[in-house]
Amino acid sequence: MSARNEQSKPVIRYLISGLLTRSTIITTDGRIRVDQLGGSALYSAGGLGMWDTSAGILATAGNDYPIEWLESLSLKGIDTHGIRITDEPMDVRHFAAYDQDGNPDKSAPVSIFLRLEAPLPYELLGYVPREIQLDSRNRPGKFTLRSADVPDEYMDATAVHFCPTDFLTHSLMPGNLRQGQIQTITVDPSPGYMNKAFWDDIPQVIAGITAFLPSEEEALSLFEGRTRDLKEIAAALAAYGCEFVIIKRGAQGVLLYEQVSRTYRVIPAYPASVIDPTGVGDAFCGGFLAGLRLKYDPFEAALMGSVSASFKIQGVGPFYPMEALPELVNARLEILREKSKIL
Repeated sequence: MSARNEQSKPVIRYLISGLLTRSTIITTDGRIRVDQLGGSALYSAGGLGMWDTSAGILATAGNDYPIEWLESLSLKGIDTHGIRITDEPMDVRHFAAYDQDGNPDKSAPVSIFLRLEAPLPYELLGYVPREIQLDSRNRPGKFTLRSADVPDEYMDATAVHFCPTDFLTHSLMPGNLRQGQIQTITVDPSPGYMNKAFWDDIPQVIAGITAFLPSEEEALSLFEGRTRDLKEIAAALAAYGCEFVIIKRGAQGVLLYEQVSRTYRVIPAYPASVIDPTGVGDAFCGGFLAGLRLKYDPFEAALMGSVSASFKIQGVGPFYPMEALPELVNARLEILREKSKIL
C-alpha cells in the first residue's frame, strides 16, 4: 500500500529515490539524538528544499515506520505518494557517532555510550551495522525500486535524483522514467556496485543520464588497479554517456567535469563548523539537482549543492538546510564562486 492522501495530488517537479531510516546520531558536540527521521531520500530533499519545492519521494518503509513522520513531510512541501509501505516491519535503523573533528566513530554503540557515561537507548538494542556487500545484477532486494512503485502523477516530473540504493534500481529505472517527462537524471552510486567487480556493468548505469556523482572513495574503489587520477576517472566515467561527473571529496570539496567542453572545475567546501556530517553528500546532490533544473548550468548547480552541504553539516536532521537565511545562502554562493577554479 502507499502512504497517500487521495484528496491532494499536487504537481510534482522533482523525484528523489532513496532510503528512509530511523536514525540515532551523536553529534560532534556530544548531543544524542535518538530515533529521528532520516535517510538519504530526505537529506537530498532537504538540500533541494533550500532552493525549490515540490519534491516527491520514492522509497520503501515497513508497516512499523511512524506514520506521523510521513505525515510531517507534507509540511515541508514533500509528497509521500511514492512511499511504498510493506505489510511487514523493516529494520531501517541507522547509527552514527562523530568525534570533535567530524570523523565517524566505528566502535560498537555499547562502547560509545559507555564512554559517554550514557545509557544505551533501547532503540539500539541488537543493532548491528550493515556491512557493504556486492549488489546482485539480477535479483531485486527489499529496497529495489520498480516501475509499479512510481505513481502515475510522478511521471509528469521533469527531474529525478537516485540516492545510493542498488544496482538494479540505478541500471533499470532511469530508462523507465524517461517514458514520462523526465529530462534531468542524476545518480549517486551505491558502494555495493562501485567495485572493480562491476567494471563491465557501470555503463548500464551511466549511459544517458545527466550527472553521475560518486564519492572519491567509491571512484577509487571502482578504478582500483587502473588509476588514482581523479581527472582521468571523471573523464572515463563521462565517456560512458553522461553529461557531467562530480566526484565528492568531503572537506576538499568537489571535482566537476563537463563532458562537452572537457572542462574540470574544483569547487571547495565552505568552511562551516562541523556538527553532524550525516547526509552531507545527499544534501549536495539535492541542491545540485535543483540547480540543474533552475539554472541549466552545472557549475551554478555545483555551487548550490555545495551551499546545501555547508548548511547541512552544521545542523542536525534532513531539513536543517531549509532553515538557512537567504542572505547567508547568497553570501556563501558568492564566496564559493570566487574560490572555485578551472583546472
